[in-house]
Amino acid sequence: MFGIITRLKETNRLPILLIFSLTTILCVTLVAFRVQYTSRVTFVFLVWNIFLALIPYMISTLLVLYHHKVKRSFWLWITFAVWLCFFPNAPYILTDLFHLRPRTGVPYWYDLALILFFAWNGLMLGFASMMDIQAVFTSRFHPVVGWIISIGSLLLAGFGIYLGRYLRWNSWDVVSAPTELLNDITARILNPLAHPHTYGVTILFSTFLLLGYILLLQFSKVYTRRS
Repeated sequence: MFGIITRLKETNRLPILLIFSLTTILCVTLVAFRVQYTSRVTFVFLVWNIFLALIPYMISTLLVLYHHKVKRSFWLWITFAVWLCFFPNAPYILTDLFHLRPRTGVPYWYDLALILFFAWNGLMLGFASMMDIQAVFTSRFHPVVGWIISIGSLLLAGFGIYLGRYLRWNSWDVVSAPTELLNDITARILNPLAHPHTYGVTILFSTFLLLGYILLLQFSKVYTRRS
């Protein structure tokens, strides 16, 4: 598996970028068709969410392509910190399934498919971005460092999903409201028994992301060997 992660930075990224472009266009088209058909902007917010999900992948792509030109590790870690702030936005779209309910004017199955397309696209963008980050840190330092970074990021993403869905914090609040955000985080770290909901959501989503990521890497390993 280490070999797969290391080789990621050497592969041609154009097919992946093309596929993600097509899936994103499909998602936007589904929303546009719904708006045109119903004259309602019910799920337009999903377009913004998928844009936020694209940001970590764009950052990780730049890191993969240009990290070897960054001589000082300090800037690599700064870029990683920025990436980490946006990374939970990718799997966060899974929780938009909370908005699914029967609505007049549109078949229930259409809204289900629409949200699932967005959720799947966001999840795949997140996993692809995570593979990029792990490849960079594996290449720059050591495979163990790459795994620590990836596992830690996926665990923090589970917590980030909770912060976004239930406390309504956004990535840019790290800059716009750092004190309030830090207070909410600190309260839940220092008083875990008072916030069982926090840990329940975090553990379940973190486990889901971690197992999904490892399974994806195993698939890559199996089919790489067969080819």
